[in-house]
Amino acid sequence: MQLASAVDPQLADLSNNLIRSAMVVYTLAMFAHMIEWTFGSRGAVAVRSKEQSGNLGETVAAPKGAKKVTVTVAGAGGGTTTLTRTAVAGEGATVVTSGRGAEEEDGPGAAGTDLKADLAGRIAVSLTVLAALLHVAGIVTRGLSVSRWPWGNMYEFSCAFGFAMTAAYLVLLAAKKKVRWLGLPVVLAVLLTLGIATTVLYTDSEQLVPALHSPWLAIHVSTAIFCGGAFYAAFIATLLYLGKDSFEKRVAAGLTTGPLGTSASLWRRLPAASTFDKLSYRINALVFPLWTFTIIAGAIWAEAAWGKYWEWDPKETWSFITWVAYACYLHARATAGWKGRKAAYLALAAFACWLFNYYGVNIFVTGKHSYAGI
Repeated sequence: MQLASAVDPQLADLSNNLIRSAMVVYTLAMFAHMIEWTFGSRGAVAVRSKEQSGNLGETVAAPKGAKKVTVTVAGAGGGTTTLTRTAVAGEGATVVTSGRGAEEEDGPGAAGTDLKADLAGRIAVSLTVLAALLHVAGIVTRGLSVSRWPWGNMYEFSCAFGFAMTAAYLVLLAAKKKVRWLGLPVVLAVLLTLGIATTVLYTDSEQLVPALHSPWLAIHVSTAIFCGGAFYAAFIATLLYLGKDSFEKRVAAGLTTGPLGTSASLWRRLPAASTFDKLSYRINALVFPLWTFTIIAGAIWAEAAWGKYWEWDPKETWSFITWVAYACYLHARATAGWKGRKAAYLALAAFACWLFNYYGVNIFVTGKHSYAGI
């Protein structure tokens, strides 16, 4: 294969400037999302949350001739929730006046019912789209500067990984999914990833070692990037599941705040715990076969480059450990005794394996993947 030796410094500089510009716009989107969450706390959901937390066990004054009916509902975590209903005689109406009858209903989102918060959220999404365009332009110009696929080292992989997270979020929005609550953690993660990439992991635009000049670079690394972005989305959903599940149990126990003393209105605006649980499981189950393909593609590439399919290189080993961790999670999730929080802890452990496989192995462990940039 004839390798190009020239590097276009103008395109390389343009790529760097586009990535920095994307970071600036991502920062503006982050502030817009923070405003959305702040103003959303003033909406009707927040007001109702405050009223309920202030007097959880009381009922409103019932009309004359009404009678009270108390119902005890079994909770998902083994607890119970008491609902007090007022049945209005002669009208056939039943009104829930206190308790947690809507525990499995999804909240309205970060903006709640506040119009200013909703406007801030829309602005945040628009800024995220603009940042994503600048981001992908920076990735493309990086590749054009050396006439190759732009993910040959950790800096380039991190830039592509950050874009994969943003793209996954925007695709869900485009599919009319109510996931704007995901905007703030996604933007924060992208900013952190790009911040590490441009400071700790940065390398100049240059040609790759001969082993990386292969069509498998586009196949193997691109699927790994996609899997990373999807695994991160599932990780956020898992964390929020644990938080919302704890909140629902606290409310059932008569407590007035969320986990770690957080505001109840914040948690009431989020989807139900069961929604987070299903979302995390579905993403992981969907991406797991692709992660399997990523490992297989890497083995085929290794045979072409080094003459062996598998040598237990640290990157290969931790890729396999990550595969086993996610396989255990999916198996546990399908087993009755390991649903809910236990399975969620396995999902967090699996993502921790993926994270160490990327940062830890590449930075702290020497192996055949050490040419990845630093």
